[in-house]
Amino acid sequence: MLALQLASQIAGGPDLLGINSFAIGKVVYLPAEDPPIAIMHRLYALGSYFNEDERINVSEHLHIEPLIGRSPNLMSIAWVDALKRISDGKSLLVLDTLRRFHVEDENSSGAMSSVIGVLESIASETGCTIMFLHHLNKSAAFTGMGDAPQASRGASVLVDNIRCQAFLSNMTSAEAKEWGICDHQRRSYVRFGINKANYGTPYPDCWFKRHGGGVLKLEPLRRKSKRQAPVSKVMVRSEDDNW
Repeated sequence: MLALQLASQIAGGPDLLGINSFAIGKVVYLPAEDPPIAIMHRLYALGSYFNEDERINVSEHLHIEPLIGRSPNLMSIAWVDALKRISDGKSLLVLDTLRRFHVEDENSSGAMSSVIGVLESIASETGCTIMFLHHLNKSAAFTGMGDAPQASRGASVLVDNIRCQAFLSNMTSAEAKEWGICDHQRRSYVRFGINKANYGTPYPDCWFKRHGGGVLKLEPLRRKSKRQAPVSKVMVRSEDDNW
């Protein structure tokens, strides 16, 4: 949903995330993991936040092509040529998820370096920014360390060879206490942050809350104030003022 919302915002849709304002550009979103009906449900939920102008902008500038079952492969010349054609003249290409766009060993530095190299060549030739989604490794998922730069699954070059990396992390029980959120409601909150940025200024972490249909909206939170222990007052009475 985050990728879809970013894609629609760049295509001229609303800024529900409070991330930044973007110049309107053409976007291609290629979901290869979820079926078309799931994408339609997300679009329907997101569309309820569009005004008429935003609806027209998104319909003109956002192209979504579900690729589930078509086995796209970045190591195939035919697929690379197709991606170059579809990226030409676009501002953003979204691949969802990277694992669905290759058949290589994710833990192989050489193989993943080649995959990232192909994406770099497409971006370089077309001038189109490429964003891909990727999963966490099991250790980070279980320990709640999804915000660490090396929390992504597979070889480290997947992080080393890219220019920017962002994360979404579920609210932990400790964070729920810190922000005064009931434990049964904390699963509605996710923390967004950028843990690698080769260009630009640092971006502070923020919280999104899931709404109907999974739509994410910026949710400013205030830390729960801690109760201070009572301070004992000691009074001394004496006739001698210098005592």
